[in-house]
Amino acid sequence: MSGAETSTATTGAAYAGTGRGVRRAVGAPVTPARPAGERPGMPVWLRQYRGHAVLADAACGLVAGVVAVGVRFGEVTPYVAPYAVASALLPLAWVCAVALNRAYEPRLLGLGSEEFRRIVQCGLALTAGLAVAAYSTKTEIARGYVVLALPLATALTLLARHGLRRAVHRRRLRGECMHRVVAVGHPEGVAGLVRMLRREPRHGMQIVAACLPADDCCDLPSCDVAGVPVLGGLSDVPLAVRHAGADTVAVLACREMDGDALGRLAWRLEKSHTQLIVAPALMDVAGPRTTIRPAAGLPLLHVEHPQLVGVRRLVKDLFDRLVAAALLVALAPLLLGLAVAVRAGDPGPALFRQTRVGRDGREFTILKFRTMVTDAEKRKIELVSDANGLLFKVRRDPRVTPLGAWLRRHSLDELPQLINVLRGDMSLVGPRPPLPEEVACYGDDVRRRLLVRPGMTGLWQVSGRSDLSWEESVRLDLRYVEHWSLMLDLQILWKTWSAVARGAGAY
Repeated sequence: MSGAETSTATTGAAYAGTGRGVRRAVGAPVTPARPAGERPGMPVWLRQYRGHAVLADAACGLVAGVVAVGVRFGEVTPYVAPYAVASALLPLAWVCAVALNRAYEPRLLGLGSEEFRRIVQCGLALTAGLAVAAYSTKTEIARGYVVLALPLATALTLLARHGLRRAVHRRRLRGECMHRVVAVGHPEGVAGLVRMLRREPRHGMQIVAACLPADDCCDLPSCDVAGVPVLGGLSDVPLAVRHAGADTVAVLACREMDGDALGRLAWRLEKSHTQLIVAPALMDVAGPRTTIRPAAGLPLLHVEHPQLVGVRRLVKDLFDRLVAAALLVALAPLLLGLAVAVRAGDPGPALFRQTRVGRDGREFTILKFRTMVTDAEKRKIELVSDANGLLFKVRRDPRVTPLGAWLRRHSLDELPQLINVLRGDMSLVGPRPPLPEEVACYGDDVRRRLLVRPGMTGLWQVSGRSDLSWEESVRLDLRYVEHWSLMLDLQILWKTWSAVARGAGAY
């Protein structure tokens, strides 16, 4: 019997007699457990990833020091010797600074913006600290060396970390470098989490087992949820972790898992160094706008209102219009060439105009390069289907011209929307601009999308574009409305390039 089979058989035996009605189904799919000899709490791949990050940071510090000496001094003189020594020590100092700022924590590596933010903090802190130290001790330091070395080390480290992240994301698409997770919660929540993580493997989390409340266990027609085996109740989580070879536990919104129960679970998982992730229902509404503020000895969770007006909104509007104007000037030859190609490929106007709904329900005329035949709207009735909710999208639409299909694949048809951004009808980043007939069917929750200007790109585009269901598209748009910031816009714009280059979900 193989190791995986042995582990599965042991798991089934361990839970067959719990009295909760939980028993692994015979023939249920089994994922391999943690390799033999691997230390609990941190997978081998994660330790290797962290080691590569340390080596990359040290190399970036060394390159930055050497380049700074070469650019600042140009030739070898006795005056250069101290800076040569400083450059040799810079890799160690840089790695120590990054470590002190906790930028090697496993929870930060490979996902999210916090890893990059801490790298930038290190660069700023080292620069400021060196300036204060030099002023306090009245030490003469070549400012040109400092101005070159530390910012360059920061920039190179950001690029190196981004490269490491892209590499691990490619491996995750092949099913490698995944955290093995035991999901704890009600069946509906567990099933939703399983589907989401399977759709986005780059997050690096694979649900390998589930633990449900006793009542839900007894009501299950089978011993799995969305193909994931159920290995016990809420009190069996540490056993499920051990038998499934997991390194992470994800606790979903569950009334049975209150504060006391969650605290006891954390104590039990602490012995095996298993990560604990909590996803309360409140986070779907508040997310980053939540802060913990102690009051009367209680950790109270405060929820800030989304910033829909004020200085931040003014900064976003100014950023959108300046970037749109610069892009229109820079891309003018491309826009002219595409307009000529559209008219030459199919008789009719180069631009397609359509009424869309913008912020606060105001209608405006959106501009695109025409990608369909001129009578496309008349032929739409032949293709209408409600299979994707209110969002009308047809794969291999016969109305799309050959050139139009290519323009859509690479989102070049949307470039004229820069004019809409310049006019103030749209933003560079925002929810998808809806049609009036779609808005007429909106409920109160969905109508919240109209609190901000629609965008040329958004979370919906970098997360799947037209491959998304109507519900998923709405969820992403509402998440953007609740959590928007200029930094989030910059992240989405950065990810848009790769999404457009892949062309996935565009039709």
